[in-house]
Amino acid sequence: MEKVLGFLKQLEENNNREWFNDNRKWYDESREKLLFLTDVLINEIGEFDPAVRGLQPKDCVFRIFRDVRFSKDKRPYKTNFGSFICKGGRKSMNPGYYFHIEPGACFIAGGVYMPPAPVLKSIRNYVADHAEEFLEITNEPEFKKQFQEMYDDKLKLAPKGFPKDHEHIDLLKYKSYIYSKPLEDKVVTSDSYIKKVVQLYEQLYPVNVFLYEALA
Repeated sequence: MEKVLGFLKQLEENNNREWFNDNRKWYDESREKLLFLTDVLINEIGEFDPAVRGLQPKDCVFRIFRDVRFSKDKRPYKTNFGSFICKGGRKSMNPGYYFHIEPGACFIAGGVYMPPAPVLKSIRNYVADHAEEFLEITNEPEFKKQFQEMYDDKLKLAPKGFPKDHEHIDLLKYKSYIYSKPLEDKVVTSDSYIKKVVQLYEQLYPVNVFLYEALA
């Protein structure tokens, strides 16, 4: 993955179509490595989460091209690679496993990120009724050692339809139900990267099972 990180570092400094077109081969090689890594991870995750079996890597990998139509930032390319492995692929709202490759900002994550209102409401309803089960999963010592807190994007007030004095109102204020863990570049480029990531995903699996049940 060193060459992939190298490509992204250069893209950060040369985020324009001329440079990208001149280095298209480097991009294509980097994307192929990303697809290969995604395929390996699909197979490894499928050993404990049958929901991802049979997924195609191309349905999980995010495009590098930015949509700049409504943005003041007109840089045409993202400076990271990402892949979300979940039932139905990245465009579904299913719980899954994400990895992010970006120089100095690599991480992995699991859960559901910024779901649309109906999906979020279903999750909140389920969490409201099964909060103790959720806390038992996320407070398990080995889990807590790797994932201290959920992604901290929350409402300031109780979400609509839930009493503000609900015993677990803090859990219901989240806009995403996702846990993440940063990884150093040297981990991403090491021979043990896949093994480490799969171990982390396996710890996140019970959270995703809970979320699958919330959306069933």
